[in-house]
Amino acid sequence: MFVINCKNYEEISGDRIIKFVKIVEKVSKKYKVKIAIAPPQHLIALVANSSIPILAQHIDNSKVGSTTGFVIPELLKKSKVSGSLINHSEHRISSKEITKLVLKLKKLKMVSVLCVKNVSEARKYARLNPNYIAIEPPELIGSGKAVSKEKPGLITKAADAVKSAKNNTKLLCGAGIVSGEDVAKAIELGSKGILVASGIIKVKDWNKVITEFAKSMV
Repeated sequence: MFVINCKNYEEISGDRIIKFVKIVEKVSKKYKVKIAIAPPQHLIALVANSSIPILAQHIDNSKVGSTTGFVIPELLKKSKVSGSLINHSEHRISSKEITKLVLKLKKLKMVSVLCVKNVSEARKYARLNPNYIAIEPPELIGSGKAVSKEKPGLITKAADAVKSAKNNTKLLCGAGIVSGEDVAKAIELGSKGILVASGIIKVKDWNKVITEFAKSMV
């Protein structure tokens, strides 16, 4: 799994998100790599009908109905959104909320990508059986220093922690990934995919960098 978090970067604003998704679709099909993107929340509707999985960047544990301003998974599903990131380091939530949201997405048969900052959180939340756990040391996010190079032991330990839950959860590696070499190293260390943001969105030639990452996965 190859997840691209667009965050709220200006580079992806307006109808540029449509151009970006078309590039991702092309690369995904050519290299047979599953690529999902998480657009800014207000742009989801522009790309929800694409051939690749679309994820929300955050969801709220709130009810359908009179709940103004909340992002509700039940309504996202009706808009053909596949799932959501949960507990990203830039939008941390409580353990109680994490548990409820993972269970809610599971009930809705939607994809959960649960972000954690260390091995202990990976071990703890793997028991909830989310689809993916993405380990991202906060100090390396957006740094250009890949966790696969700076802290390789963190990935192998996280992979072991996730395996210890003995369920279907898979580990993704994030933070500072900027090259195909970083991607290949993460896979070698036990990751089943990557979660990347600025390493792609802020690069001028999207096709080139997405292709490089995809080729490194296969």
